[in-house]
Amino acid sequence: MQELIERLRTNITQVFLGNPDAVDRLIACLLARGHALIEDVPGVGKTVLASALAKSIDCQFTRIQLTPDMLPADILGVTIYDRQSGRFEFKRGPVFTNILLADEVNRATPRTQTALLEAMNEASISIDGAVHQLGPPFMVLATQNPYEFEGTYLLPENQLDRFLMRIGLGYPSPEEESRLLELRPAQNRLVGLEAVLHADDVIALQEKVDSVRVDESLRTYIVDLARSTREHPEVQVGLSPRGSLALAQAARATAVMDGREFVIPEDILDSVLHVCSHRIITRAYSSGSESEATAEILDSVVHSLTSPA
Repeated sequence: MQELIERLRTNITQVFLGNPDAVDRLIACLLARGHALIEDVPGVGKTVLASALAKSIDCQFTRIQLTPDMLPADILGVTIYDRQSGRFEFKRGPVFTNILLADEVNRATPRTQTALLEAMNEASISIDGAVHQLGPPFMVLATQNPYEFEGTYLLPENQLDRFLMRIGLGYPSPEEESRLLELRPAQNRLVGLEAVLHADDVIALQEKVDSVRVDESLRTYIVDLARSTREHPEVQVGLSPRGSLALAQAARATAVMDGREFVIPEDILDSVLHVCSHRIITRAYSSGSESEATAEILDSVVHSLTSPA
């Protein structure tokens, strides 16, 4: 299992020369059967990172560029009348894939954004009374620009809650940026990037994550952490039960990436900010905004609890 993970990591870093922690977070999302929201300013490699992960796996990959004029049918598909057969037929949209890259997701209207809710939560699509299954594996990789940028819409709270992690990239180091100028990986290496994992390998890794043991004391710690966010005086909406489940699953994936079959406290603490920050609404800031206040609240909550030994 470790060999598969290292193979995937190495393949991605051939193309994405930025933050290595972001690469590991994205792999953890994949192993945990989660979806990832990659948020940062334009030009730091959000689409390159997402595309590198998708191309590294031998499965169906679809990319859609979200725009304000897109409709839900542009993502899900549409039912049309076939004159020759005399029947209505469903034409599948781009969501019917294994890995879906929704580029600049917050440029689409909330109506179009919510078209992904059922797919992300249940890996299925319900249209005209029929349920269509997706995957496995099925993963949504969404990129977005910061909310204060022109032409963006706020993602609804229930949409944000479907993402296992929100990942920031930051700017590359001077050395990384110098290599970027020399190699131009998005123009050269990404085009010819070959898959190093099969879809069956991904499913096997995901099943391995599901089998990781979470001790009762650690489950209690996660519940106490979630409850503390709900009771915090500066928090309007705290971590939901779905958020608790996400934190536990992210911890399991982190354990597998470290070669363990059991979760330790560090696995939970390592994932708190990325799993919880976009699920908490503070009283001082608008919902979904990235702020130092959210990080400070989570930090204070973590320090107020006694970590299990």
